[in-house]
Amino acid sequence: MIIYFPLKDLSKEVDQSYKELNDAETNYFKIKAQYEIALAKARLSLIGQNNQKLTVSDKADLALTSTEQLHLQMATAEALVRASRANAQRIRTQVDIARSIGTSVRTSMDVL
Repeated sequence: MIIYFPLKDLSKEVDQSYKELNDAETNYFKIKAQYEIALAKARLSLIGQNNQKLTVSDKADLALTSTEQLHLQMATAEALVRASRANAQRIRTQVDIARSIGTSVRTSMDVL
């Protein structure tokens, strides 16, 4: 039974790590989306001053800036998908922890 407590602490660490990962990925993708939108706006402000024809890249920037809210939502959704994948890995880890606990208990019983 002595082995049970470190494994229980490890399980708590896995849960805390998952929460931190979820928050970090959500924040990362929101910031990434905001950056891409700001970058597109900056590029467009440079070409708007010279009355030049729009390039493919310019058109892409126009499209991105006109759909910026959707882009932000997409980035947030992608973060949730990745967090869900991490959650699946967390569950697998917890199953492994439970197996280890079971093995430890059986081994302790055999020794007694």
